[in-house]
Amino acid sequence: MRPVMANSGFSAHHAAMAANLTRRHILGLAALQSAAALGLTRIGLTPAAAASSADHVPAVVVGSGYGAAVAALRLGEAGIRTLVIEMGRLWDAPGGDGRVYCPMTSPDGRSMWFKKRTEAPLSTLLWLDVINRDIAPYPGVLDRVRYPGMSVYVGRGVGGGSLVNGGIAVTPPRAYFEEVLPGVDAQTMYGTYFPLANRMLGTSTVPSAWFESTEWYAYARVARSQAQRAGLKTVFVPNVYDFDYMQREAAGTATKSALGQEVIYGNNFGKRSLDKTYLAAALGTGNVTLHTLSRARAIRQDADGSYVLTVDRIDYTGHVTATDEISCRSLFLGAGSLGTSELLVRARETGALPRLNAEVGRGWGGNGNVMLGRANHVWNPTGSRQSTIPVMAIDAWSDRNPVFAEIAPLPAGLETWVSLYLAITKNPERATFTYDAARDTTVLNWTRGQSAPSVAAAKALFDRMNLANVTIYRYDLFGDTRAFADDFCYHPLGGCVLGRATDTYGRATGYERLYVTDGSLIPGSIGVNPFVTITALAERTMARVLAEDDVGR
Repeated sequence: MRPVMANSGFSAHHAAMAANLTRRHILGLAALQSAAALGLTRIGLTPAAAASSADHVPAVVVGSGYGAAVAALRLGEAGIRTLVIEMGRLWDAPGGDGRVYCPMTSPDGRSMWFKKRTEAPLSTLLWLDVINRDIAPYPGVLDRVRYPGMSVYVGRGVGGGSLVNGGIAVTPPRAYFEEVLPGVDAQTMYGTYFPLANRMLGTSTVPSAWFESTEWYAYARVARSQAQRAGLKTVFVPNVYDFDYMQREAAGTATKSALGQEVIYGNNFGKRSLDKTYLAAALGTGNVTLHTLSRARAIRQDADGSYVLTVDRIDYTGHVTATDEISCRSLFLGAGSLGTSELLVRARETGALPRLNAEVGRGWGGNGNVMLGRANHVWNPTGSRQSTIPVMAIDAWSDRNPVFAEIAPLPAGLETWVSLYLAITKNPERATFTYDAARDTTVLNWTRGQSAPSVAAAKALFDRMNLANVTIYRYDLFGDTRAFADDFCYHPLGGCVLGRATDTYGRATGYERLYVTDGSLIPGSIGVNPFVTITALAERTMARVLAEDDVGR
């Protein structure tokens, strides 16, 4: 199901965004739009630059998620010719239905990465198999990577996880940040890099007057009142969604996206994903090119100190069509907790990068993620119309069992009387990636028992809510009779922990000009949705690296 090609030039939504963007953003957006229209997998500011030989470049960035996007922009701004390698496709050309992304309620192959059936976090409703659908295998935007005791949701495409997350942009409590990353100067982070990250990402908060009156957030107001009845604090959480656009959706003057049951398989409009922010600006420097549908499989170092990546090019069926070897002076790994950890663990265990230390592959956690639903009384509906973009959370991080619980939507298009939550808990358990030589892959050694502290913390909080509101859990949402889904996570963190597997700026121990810039640096937990922290840490790394290291040649 190769996409139907769009006309070149800006879409109406891109044109509206351009009014608030820099010249670099506008140039980059135009390059992405043109590439989508032409079906290109090699993208640059000019066709000649995109198609030029990439056998050797000064810098390579693996991945295009938050940390990778920061690295690409700052390298491009420094005048360093940089290649970004992304295993997913560029999502900017409509399919046969005129949409780039499919909605959650009618998914097709665009929804998931080479699956025959969708694998949504909620699998049943009233124990009925009415959520997932059979689909044709395709390089879809969401992947669920399964390990023996845990599965992990990740984004696939130009923009990584920013394409499929709920956009919640939370800065962590300073005290917990200092506990998790004691080697990082918190004053500089909170004074410089968190504000910079939020500004670049375009975060904002839902207008309170509209939130209080709109039917689209009735579900959040219901959950808020129930939390208050239990003596719990709720907070508004910033988001990268354009709330002006959302209000136009509600008024019927803009095409619905957040109000059209779009989020985990991508938002067609409204969301400031990385392809609209950091990556567009990176391409707009003219120094950054992007190769899509390209999977970095292995890393080695040549005698002259250059790094060589083995990169498989794939097509829309998933078949490898070519294998490239790309050499670079400086290598920046931003393939996410899973991708970066796999590349480095494989390189160490196969002897390709033998000086990587024993900390590589350690310190992984799922940010204590647990999902659950509560059953409301029939006189307390949550609404058949629900915005997919969360804007409120229960903040009980200062409790004895710390929990930060996102008040999540269940946009089924009908009344469900369900209050749904994604709880972030303080789980001290950590896992390790090990290398399976027979299958040439890595395995995450997380056991189901390690999720028990997360479930216990979530249960303590929501037992309190149920008691105060005379309500019960929903047991029909996860394909069995569990109230708590603890076998998947949205926030994979760790594997190359800052100050252990790297120095305190993401430089890999044992090697020069080899850097880690993504969520694998955070040791398993950050207490809130992590992408603002990942972005801010990457900004900190790039500022230091570009000031001190000779990364370009």
